[in-house]
Amino acid sequence: MSSRFDRRNFAKIFAAGLGAAALAPLHAQAPKKVKIGVSTLAWNVSPTSTENFEQSLKDISELGYSGFETVSPMIEALDANGALGKLMEKYRISMKAGYLGTNVTDPAVRKDNVAKAISVGKLIKKYGGTYCVVAVNGRRGPGRGPSAPDTFNFGEHRTDIVAALNEYGMALTDLGLGVGLHQHTGTVVETRDEVYATMEAVNTKYMKFAPDVGQLQKGGADAAKVVKDFASITTHMHLKDYSNGKYMAGYCPLGMGFVDLESILNTLEAAGNNPDVMYELDRGNAPMSARDTAEFGKAYLMRLGYKFPMA
Repeated sequence: MSSRFDRRNFAKIFAAGLGAAALAPLHAQAPKKVKIGVSTLAWNVSPTSTENFEQSLKDISELGYSGFETVSPMIEALDANGALGKLMEKYRISMKAGYLGTNVTDPAVRKDNVAKAISVGKLIKKYGGTYCVVAVNGRRGPGRGPSAPDTFNFGEHRTDIVAALNEYGMALTDLGLGVGLHQHTGTVVETRDEVYATMEAVNTKYMKFAPDVGQLQKGGADAAKVVKDFASITTHMHLKDYSNGKYMAGYCPLGMGFVDLESILNTLEAAGNNPDVMYELDRGNAPMSARDTAEFGKAYLMRLGYKFPMA
């Protein structure tokens, strides 16, 4: 895949993908229940980029996705200056979830992390969100980049990881939010075995599964198999494709990689949990605009039988 993933071929594939939006679905299917929104990460939003955030909401709304998810620093910054509610009203778009980074390996900071989770959870609810996506800390330590040796021993930290996730899950569930673990490459829950060991040990009354399927694939797992195994507790998802190409940290628009997205979505439809699924794409070294990638994703989803607008 990566050998043909240059800018010229990317543009050709992109044009073909948008044309597919006018085609009938790949095959006859029952009406879809799962709603698909977008993570604002696809627009490289940050707490210092309000304009970028506004553009993301405008594009997501105009394309007819169900809503958006954004990171907790953005929620906090735009709540503090009074902009978040105004932007949501302007573009008639709903916030589905917030994304929260936590530490799960250091018990000394857990009390502060619980307080932070509660604070962020209250803001998510304030703006109509129903879910908190819980991400965990890095596995290589502060100041150590992805090229540093990976010496993390999951077994030594498993008890703390599980205990911390349970506490964060209980605190957020008490607020009336859905909560799920978001595994990620480079974090202390990265590999297939780490995902299974964690999700089989946490109290799933409080902490569900909110995977990033592109990250699962990049981390060496069969993402479709993992989602199928945890379908009953998968209550949120980042829908991302992975090609191992040279752009966007190896990720790519939906349908251009080798994540079995159709199988994953079929699993979610059959499970009946109706999770909010968030299309997402890392923007590093991107050969096309954020809106273009979201249009491509929409075309792919329409071929699978999803109807737009989804609100």
